[in-house]
This record gives sequence, C-alpha cells and structure tokens, in this order.
Amino acid sequence: MASSVDDLLRYFPQLPATAQEHFRKLLPLYSEWNAQINVISRKDIEELYVRHVLHSLAIYRFIQFAPGSRILDIGTGGGFPGIPLAIMQPDVQFVLVDSIGNKIKVEQEVSAALGLKNVTAIHERAEKIKGPFDFVLSRAVAELGLLLQWSHGKMATKQINALPNGLICLKGGDLREEFKGLPKTIETYPLTGWFEEDFFETKKLVYVPMV
Repeated sequence: MASSVDDLLRYFPQLPATAQEHFRKLLPLYSEWNAQINVISRKDIEELYVRHVLHSLAIYRFIQFAPGSRILDIGTGGGFPGIPLAIMQPDVQFVLVDSIGNKIKVEQEVSAALGLKNVTAIHERAEKIKGPFDFVLSRAVAELGLLLQWSHGKMATKQINALPNGLICLKGGDLREEFKGLPKTIETYPLTGWFEEDFFETKKLVYVPMV
C-alpha cells in the first residue's frame, strides 16, 4: 500500500492544518515533476511520505530549530530534508543547495507551488556557499569527512538553539569505517527509536557539534 499523509500523522498528530495541506500537495507535485525530471527513483515515488518526508522529519524529532535560525541543506536533491522541515518550521530560513540545476528547478517550483517563503534554492557547489548558518544538513550525499570539510567555516558563532551549532546528517548502514579518524564528538541516533517502519531499520541520524 502506498504511503500517505496518515503516515506522518501517526508520529505528528498535532500537525497544523496548513502543514497537513502542504504535505498532501507534495505527492501530486513530485509525481508531476518526476515525470519530467527524475529527482526521486520511480519505485520510491509511491513511498514518498515514508522514505523521503518522514525520513527528513527525523531531524525535526531530533531538534526543533529556534525561530530565526538559518539552515543549509547540502546536496538537497529533490528538496529533502529541506522542504519537509521548512513546512514544519515556517519561522526558520532554509537554504537548499545542489550542483545539479534540474533538481534545483524542481525545488523552486515545488516551494513556489506551496507558497513557502522560507526556502531559497541555489544551483551551486556546497563548498562555494557562504555562511553563517546555525546548522548544516545532509541526507545520504557524501561521506561524513567530506561533509565536515564542506561545512567548515559556515557555522554561526552565536548560539540560539538548544544544541551547539553543527552538522546533522541522515545516513544508513554500518558507519564504523566512515567514522574512523574523525572527531570523537560524533553522536549517532538509530531512527528505529523514533519510527517503526521497516525502512528505518538501518537508518541513523548523525550529529557533530562544530562550534
């Protein structure tokens, strides 16, 4: 059975009506754009709400950004995790960056169709984006060492959130080799602690404070 907004409401029952309406529009919007520009794998489009939206909202389970925060989503692809998080937190500014122009076009069109005023989508390489940002996000884009390099120098020195500014990424599988030689401050959270769908069995949230 295809996933739906009900999969989100199981975990976020207090979701405001406006956010629910935005989320309902995502499937037809992405289905339409996916037919023109392949931003989501064909087999995944029916599982959009679990494999892309709910997966993105693992970051919202981990931290709800303070109003006025500036967040950078590196290698955002079709707009994940940035767009679902922007729907959840309209008082937070999200900058979505990808080096592939077609993907940025989809993000811009989806954001415009939803009327999201807190999303800026930029066609650029991550290392060329200037800060400051409170957090840098990434979802299955690159190894952690490279993500840390791209994030270096982009962090705001002022702290306005409950956690120190840093890198938050969504990853899967065995990460021990990837983490070798990296800072010992890496924190890892299995998503099975938050979501019960089989898809999340090997998925993790990784947080590295950088200030």
